Amino acid sequence: LSILERFGKELPGIDIFVCTADPLIEPPSLVVNTVLSMMAYDYPPEKLSVYLSDDGGSNLLFYAMLEAANFSKTWLPFCKKFQVESTSPEAYFRTASELVNVQEWLSVKKLYEDMKMRIETTTKLNQIPEYIQKQHKGFREWDFVSSKHDHQTILQILIDGRDTNAVAIEGNPLPTLVYLAREKRPQYHHHFKAGSMNALIRVSSKITNAPIILNVDCDMYSNNSKTIKSSLCIFMDEEKGDEIGYVQFPQCFYNLTKNEIYGSSLRVLLQLEVLGFDANGGPSYMGSGCFHRRETLCGKKYEKNYKVDWKKINDKKVSETASFLEETCKVLASCTFEHNTPWGKEMGLKYGTPVEDVVTGMSIQCNGWKSIYLNPEREGFLGVAPITLLQNLVQHKRWAEGELQLFFSRYCPLLYGHRKIPLKLQLIYSTYKLWAANCLATWYIVVVPCLCLLKGISLFPKISSPWVLPFVYVTFVHRAYSLAEFLWCGGTFRGWCNDQRIWLFKRTTSYLFAFFETILKLLGHSQLNFVVTAKVADEDVSKRYDQELIEFGAASPMFDILATLAMLNLFGSLGASKKATMDADQDSKVLDQFGLQILLCLVLVTINLPVYQALFFRKDNGKMPTSVMYKSIVFALLACML
Repeated sequence: LSILERFGKELPGIDIFVCTADPLIEPPSLVVNTVLSMMAYDYPPEKLSVYLSDDGGSNLLFYAMLEAANFSKTWLPFCKKFQVESTSPEAYFRTASELVNVQEWLSVKKLYEDMKMRIETTTKLNQIPEYIQKQHKGFREWDFVSSKHDHQTILQILIDGRDTNAVAIEGNPLPTLVYLAREKRPQYHHHFKAGSMNALIRVSSKITNAPIILNVDCDMYSNNSKTIKSSLCIFMDEEKGDEIGYVQFPQCFYNLTKNEIYGSSLRVLLQLEVLGFDANGGPSYMGSGCFHRRETLCGKKYEKNYKVDWKKINDKKVSETASFLEETCKVLASCTFEHNTPWGKEMGLKYGTPVEDVVTGMSIQCNGWKSIYLNPEREGFLGVAPITLLQNLVQHKRWAEGELQLFFSRYCPLLYGHRKIPLKLQLIYSTYKLWAANCLATWYIVVVPCLCLLKGISLFPKISSPWVLPFVYVTFVHRAYSLAEFLWCGGTFRGWCNDQRIWLFKRTTSYLFAFFETILKLLGHSQLNFVVTAKVADEDVSKRYDQELIEFGAASPMFDILATLAMLNLFGSLGASKKATMDADQDSKVLDQFGLQILLCLVLVTINLPVYQALFFRKDNGKMPTSVMYKSIVFALLACML
């Protein structure tokens, strides 16, 4: 029996949270596709509710949501009729290979393209036409908005699933759809995504109050219509289901290149390493693509022999009208509601850290709950991976910085998790918390052997010495094992090479900045006075990404470091070659004494080949800026001379 046939009316309601923050970075057309994909799950629509949190407070996005609500009347029946799996319209029409019903297919596609054109035109003009504003009372809310950082709570129930008139074109009910822009005031900290999620938890508890919550980022659309049912098979399992606090899906991306030029898939980590969490308490909460019990997010502790009465939960009904709920629930998303309450501490997502998801997941596990990592054959969710190197490095800097801050805070797994979660799980968490500290060892390997080679200082045993064997064995076996893992997980050899390169880049730049900014913060100093942002906005960036050309086309301190280290190892290799060829009699002695150091420099030079190409040979807009080239040469020469 399927879960629908087995439980029927006892199936729990699902509240889905979609969070967005800036309509310029996260275009309304992208958000609309995510929302529509969530509304089209293969699940009873009367038990499904989708909430959008708009932290940008944009009337453009509100208009896009109205368009989505109208288009859903056609899109949802279409998905159900033809059993569409990738329920994002953009993704479906981009990848659909079979026209099951040509006329109907073309008709729905045209409706979608017309809607998309209207949304994008309005976004480009940055103005809602007056005749559209008159069509919905919600637009009047923006008469009182000063800016996206200073406005009242805006709450609109765009589709009330209880309303008998809220039906699709074939007559079936539609899921509830709610728009929320929580109150923002300059004098109050809004706690970013954690604050947004907590506001959604409170508001949804009064409108639909579903016992299961799914949260996704606004670019992470549904790619598997059975995802909800798969998760409920775990939550509703008679033997172990009641002890599960959340079910985490992997974060997958639809725009990866064949050889994953930026290693964005984290293939080995998500397909092998995270699976190891399950035997030790479960994976961490990754911030998106995660199903939660509402009560675990609200701070409930697991009690032995705890049993869920799904029938009793489903008997709870909300009787108030939509307009009444819109007005009364606004206070739940106000700036002052959380003052002197447990929200952000014992309840909801945790505040005060850039990685609120990890802390929240660990605190749920410390409350006695377990988690499950669910990685179905067909990906549950697909998002957008960074398409420039700088975006990738900045993202990992934020992650590594947040993780290291946690390690030095009261949320350190070894302290916070002591006697609450297994020791093995504490150690697993600590491994990721110390990502940033890897920069120290990596910098030593990249810099010291090269400089010592130039000065004639040997760091490793001679090639002729038997003591060289442990170094050779560890080095080659470790890399061979890494390659085997990557290939076993479905990667390519070139993909593995790219992955090794990106890990080196991250450890020498992202982790370095994350490490020292964390130390400065702990010492009470202000953070570094530069902001690393991706500024490449050329139209051909996507084309170069598809061609698997690394994007260096921006001035950044991170690129200064990458180029300097690349030049330093190039000079070291050239210096060693000169020393070996100057005196033929000494050639064998040099190779014997410095063989491993020369090999290490040559490996680093090989890894940095794309950097040399960007510095000296590329002519496109993705090449290294000229200023970076000059600085890297000067810094590398100074290091060699000093």
